Amino acid sequence: MTVNSLLTLAINGVVPLDGAWGTELARHGLPPGTPPELWNLQHPEQVAEIPRAYAAAGARIVLTNTFGGNRCKLQKTGLAPQVAQINRAGAQISRTAVPREVLVCASIGPTGEFLEPLGELSPTTMEDIFAEQIIALLEGGADMLVIETMTDLGETLCALRAAKRLAPNHPVVASLTFDKGARGYATMMGVTPALAAQQLSDQGADIIGTNCGHGVEQIIEIVAELRAHTDKPIWARPNAGLPQLIHGTTVFPDSPATMAEKIPALVAAGASFIGGCCGTTPDHIRALVTALHTL
Repeated sequence: MTVNSLLTLAINGVVPLDGAWGTELARHGLPPGTPPELWNLQHPEQVAEIPRAYAAAGARIVLTNTFGGNRCKLQKTGLAPQVAQINRAGAQISRTAVPREVLVCASIGPTGEFLEPLGELSPTTMEDIFAEQIIALLEGGADMLVIETMTDLGETLCALRAAKRLAPNHPVVASLTFDKGARGYATMMGVTPALAAQQLSDQGADIIGTNCGHGVEQIIEIVAELRAHTDKPIWARPNAGLPQLIHGTTVFPDSPATMAEKIPALVAAGASFIGGCCGTTPDHIRALVTALHTL
């Protein structure tokens, strides 16, 4: 599969992605403190409701419930021995839940650990950790892979190397999360959009993007910076605004209509794949798809 084949799924040049998983799992009853990935084994039908709803809303690509499915994250809750089982099931759930023409993009999140010398993991070990997860995701039927919500470029490159080695015929997305400071946008590890775009392009990422951390207005600015430094397609998944704590509950304020009205500007900035991150719902994706049809 090539990026060009992915773009055949586009509506007016943009491929609609799905929305949030973590906040949707919580809405479906995931108890606080429960590893979301455990539900792949314990409650697969409830997990399947999420990609099914997003596909019904018009998403052409859906993710998997495997964001924290690496060994480092799972060992914190005693689930490390089940890495393969959890990730294989996660990919299978999404693949079975949606029609064949809707693609499954397996979610690969950060390990939560640092590379040497800040941490204890060597690049080889880090790459092996991601490889273990990727093998199971491929066995589960993933059509493509997204390395997402990353802040450390070194860690991202470890995951990218593992993905390109094990899945040379699967498109691989590399998506980072940026903060805005006095000098502009950068990850918490100091990686700017320009540096990320250049390095990830050079190292073979098929699609480069940004997700989480911001609402759509800030994501528009980040996408424009990425677009200026790479010719790769751009992936964008904004939150439904910045979270607010209201009466003890975390609320994401941007309605589907609020996000949808900014879609033309996000497309103009250079995004070719657009979905949602934290706080977005099938209603947000439905509004996104409607907006794409009117471009």
